[in-house]
Amino acid sequence: MDLNRLWRIAATGFCFAVFGLGGIVILCLLLPLLQLVPGRTRRLHCAKGAIHWGFRFFVALMACVGVISYEVRGAEKLQRFGLFVLANHPSLIDVVILMSLIRRPDCVVKSALWRNPFTYGPVRFAGFISNANGPALIDDCIASVTAGNNLIVFPEGTRSVPGQPLKLQRGAANIAVRGPLPITPVIIAVSEPMLTKGSKWYRVPQRKPHFTLTVLDDIHPERLFSDEPALAARRLTDWLAQFFSQR
Repeated sequence: MDLNRLWRIAATGFCFAVFGLGGIVILCLLLPLLQLVPGRTRRLHCAKGAIHWGFRFFVALMACVGVISYEVRGAEKLQRFGLFVLANHPSLIDVVILMSLIRRPDCVVKSALWRNPFTYGPVRFAGFISNANGPALIDDCIASVTAGNNLIVFPEGTRSVPGQPLKLQRGAANIAVRGPLPITPVIIAVSEPMLTKGSKWYRVPQRKPHFTLTVLDDIHPERLFSDEPALAARRLTDWLAQFFSQR
């Protein structure tokens, strides 16, 4: 094993340790301090801003120590509020990179993250949406975007499996159709598979992965499908699967 790869294994472990420590700091220090901010809306804005800047630092750290490199095309399209961002999901750190680029970020997180000691602090701190909310989940997502947050959703529902076709869940399309909300699509391409579904953190690729994020023009579902909501969501899901696969 060459020295560069050994270094990246050590650097990846260091970054994971920093991320875990950050979660503990948020839980033990920032959460109590947040209670001093008057007003629930203002508290959430402050929390989401802290997550954004914290993730910007973390992504810069990963790039600085040589774990990844990255570039963003069309980043100016993310400098708005009230976005519904849909992206493919090749790597564990996709959401971290996206939140580092987007102000006032919001996302749907697995209920298990609310029980994890390293992630409980950040998800509660930022008021993220739990996928355990059942029927209210779609309404919660629409309300978040309407309130001016930038909601990030991976329509696959989990990380992609390398070499397998994309399989999209219908939830993202339901949110877009029932909003109705325009979709801001982001295509994430990685030069080397990294932190894919089922992979261990220490199995770093032979070469440093380069992430390319391409932000495309907004998609307006109501201009594509005028069917009743359930049928429109099914048709939009199929359309999005083809859209992301082709790119």
